[in-house]
Amino acid sequence: MTAKIIRGTDLREALLDEVAVDVLRMKEQYGRPPGLVTILVGENPASLSYVSLKIKTAHRVGFKEVQENLPENISENELLECIKKYNNDETIDGILVQLPLPGHINEGKVIETIDPVKDVDAFHPVNVGRLMQEGAAAPFLPCTPAGIMEMLIRSEVPVAGAEVVVVGRSNIVGKPIANLLLQKGAAANATVTVVHTGTRNIAEHCLRADILIVAAGVPNLVRPEWIKAGACVIDVGVNRVGESVSAVTGKKIALLRGDVDYDAALEVAGWITPVPGGVGPMTIAMLMKNTVKAMKLRRTS
Repeated sequence: MTAKIIRGTDLREALLDEVAVDVLRMKEQYGRPPGLVTILVGENPASLSYVSLKIKTAHRVGFKEVQENLPENISENELLECIKKYNNDETIDGILVQLPLPGHINEGKVIETIDPVKDVDAFHPVNVGRLMQEGAAAPFLPCTPAGIMEMLIRSEVPVAGAEVVVVGRSNIVGKPIANLLLQKGAAANATVTVVHTGTRNIAEHCLRADILIVAAGVPNLVRPEWIKAGACVIDVGVNRVGESVSAVTGKKIALLRGDVDYDAALEVAGWITPVPGGVGPMTIAMLMKNTVKAMKLRRTS
């Protein structure tokens, strides 16, 4: 058996084409495109790279994109005032504050200051609560879990009644994807187990899974003997394990590995996502979809 590869890069292109069509319609209907502001504090290299990709994607689909680059030593109150300014800006539909933030700033307070109807990351407690109550029907879904749901739906992976095991219990991936999959609805109605650092015999739980979602942040944690034959394996991990030199540019590039031993898992799984090129590209695509939805919701509320 060789697994079918679920390439997020391919699915992202289809999603972004759909978003671009939506943007054209909204410009005709409302006289302007959706507006997205990305707020970056400091110069964390990983954050800079991620934000630049968000900006590039926002331009591609036709958004109004505003970039706020703020100094590392900005005070918490100054950052909160910046957010409030965009809460009140009628041309901005989505506000994204790039995490992590410097240690002197309370991330929880920052997230709670964002207007929930502009919270396109879906981290605000109001949106987290609506996810718990409404599942996929909530106004906004966290971008990585939403991307995973799209991958399952568009790859026609059977979910209803399936045994799903989620490795990791983070607020960004583990908890929300577990909640989405146990709700009623498309790509849901599953029986979900969440395993974590306090779980005994993690391998035994993983081996039961028809769908295995791994978001542990440990390279090659999941070995082939942990995977049920024919299972769908969604690898959320992106771990830097070294550097190599690009044959094209001659520049150093990061070597990335997922949380799953990919090469070995290919021979066991029925479906699998690669790293890079799997879940990661879907996250930004879902951010774009959330921003379009935010404008629609604000216009019809």
